[in-house]
Amino acid sequence: MGITKFFLIATTFLIPVFLSAQPQQKETVNAAFTDHGPASPYSTTRGTVAALDGEGRKVVLSWLFDVRGGYALLMIDAATGKSEVFPMPFNPGGDCPYASLFSSRGKLYTLFNSNFVEFDLGKRAFTFHHKTAPQMAMGMTEDDKGKIWAVTYPNSGVVCFDPATAAFTDYGFINKENWAQYQRYMATDDRGWVYVGLGNTNSQLIAFNPESRQVNKLLQPDERKRGMAYLYRNKNGKVYGQALADKKGAWYELYNGAIKAIGTGHQPEEKPVITGSQALRYLSFPDGSKVTRLDLINKVMTTEDARGKKNTVNFDYPSEGSWVMGVGTSPDQRSVIGGGSFPMRQFNYSVSDDKWSTIGALGQYNALTTSGQYVFFGSYPSGDLVIWDTKKPFKANGADAKDNNPRVLFKCTPVIHRPHRVLVHPDGKTVILGGTPEYGYTGGGLLFYDISTNEHVLLTDNDIEKDQSTMSLTNIASGKVLGGTTVAPGTGGERKANLALLYIIDPVSKKVEWKAPVIPGAQSYTDLTTRKDGKVYGVADRKTFFLFDPATKKIIFQKDVQKDYGYSVSDQSPRVFINGKQDDLYMLFEHAIAQVDQKSGDIRILSRTPQAIRAGGCFLKGRIYYVSGSHLFSYEL
Repeated sequence: MGITKFFLIATTFLIPVFLSAQPQQKETVNAAFTDHGPASPYSTTRGTVAALDGEGRKVVLSWLFDVRGGYALLMIDAATGKSEVFPMPFNPGGDCPYASLFSSRGKLYTLFNSNFVEFDLGKRAFTFHHKTAPQMAMGMTEDDKGKIWAVTYPNSGVVCFDPATAAFTDYGFINKENWAQYQRYMATDDRGWVYVGLGNTNSQLIAFNPESRQVNKLLQPDERKRGMAYLYRNKNGKVYGQALADKKGAWYELYNGAIKAIGTGHQPEEKPVITGSQALRYLSFPDGSKVTRLDLINKVMTTEDARGKKNTVNFDYPSEGSWVMGVGTSPDQRSVIGGGSFPMRQFNYSVSDDKWSTIGALGQYNALTTSGQYVFFGSYPSGDLVIWDTKKPFKANGADAKDNNPRVLFKCTPVIHRPHRVLVHPDGKTVILGGTPEYGYTGGGLLFYDISTNEHVLLTDNDIEKDQSTMSLTNIASGKVLGGTTVAPGTGGERKANLALLYIIDPVSKKVEWKAPVIPGAQSYTDLTTRKDGKVYGVADRKTFFLFDPATKKIIFQKDVQKDYGYSVSDQSPRVFINGKQDDLYMLFEHAIAQVDQKSGDIRILSRTPQAIRAGGCFLKGRIYYVSGSHLFSYEL
């Protein structure tokens, strides 16, 4: 990726104490509802570049991302900290930059939500904007004539912009697969051919001729690998690539639309192009000074000159807060807890005194549950099982990772990469984690972890149901566990199964004792919960409400509730069912809160919500808490 540089923003893992959060102004809502403000009132960067503005001043440009998507470009004066925010000239629609490029002419480019944009640093303005075929650039490059190229997810759409003439060309899609394509590498040779390296399900190197629109798929079927193909532009005018990035692996020479195997031992001489993914960090100024810290949590930036002299400034930016994956009740029944995403933050809302606090999280906390004094998180990426002992102080970056609190108990990737459910067994020591696999994979596994001995067993999809992943879990009679699957593959993977199922597994033997696709056409079992008589309520595909008897392994009843109540809440670990006082059971729909009659199974709407519910959900002190946008809301029962 040319002279792209990477650097860890100091906003997450290095903060061992809670920071007081100052939520934005709360909205006025229906009297039964309370808006408690954003749970994680921060934004994150989706690419950062150090540069000189039109007057020669050192500035830092950073794409801002919050719950709305990539909403603006932030410019910070390195000497003073004065900041300017330039809103995107289109609606981000929840999308954001996954690639950007700073050109030889000193202009910044990106493409997302099917919109290509140019920002002119000298004019301090967006100077070009054009609609494209869907959806967002995963790779970008600049050719020898200064033209800007981008290739887009999910179908390898190619676009070109000529800054000299403002001519924009959308070439449409150049490669077809039955899975979503990620194109992390793009380059051009000195003959005008464009090359793309893509994955993840099955890597490929593509050559494209803009004049004739000829497309050459360069890797043969037996040369393709699971993962991401790699390529770069060499100073000699040619492009070199690999089926998978590997310093010791075999290389190919790509030139004039053709491929030639050149064996191992190739020494790259990369032509400088300032481009990269959302992790782009080009932090060096022309005079040799550099950015050493960019902290969007504390709003602090530090630069260091060639002699080592540092300058630290404060800056500001607006934010509507980050994504929130879901919320739960703390073990002491005093707080609502959960995780914000991008930046990864763990938050705590004390309901009695209306106070927020946040700390850096160990990833994106997709799923959570509690047992005794412990909170367990299922964290993305890497499918981490995280434990937080609420009786002990927070501690990060200790000499021994086992002393950290919270800490990672086990990493499940690639078998589980994106957790969807974490469950504590009634024995109080066995924690079960399920989810979808690594990017490009199909079929996720199930982790059984004994916190008393640290022994663990990680099952694969072959042990449960091939090409499917566990979406939902609940404890049932005789110490068994009922699971519900999804046919969705890992991100960018190939869907191979057609019908989701329920299964019963024994946590002792780790063997599936029964499984069946009990609901015709079901693609995913969204959520499950066990009632006192041992029967299980569930939701499939966010619309089919059902009651299942594990003893007879039969569906007692099912009904499509979407017409009357809308779809249930979703997100990566849907918390549709919420247990209240005694036998009270509640359900969260996108636009309503409802109660389930435990005897009849009837659903009664308690209230429509002022805003759409994004994620569930927990009960605490007579209120149901849920997430709407980036805000924590509650409903008084």
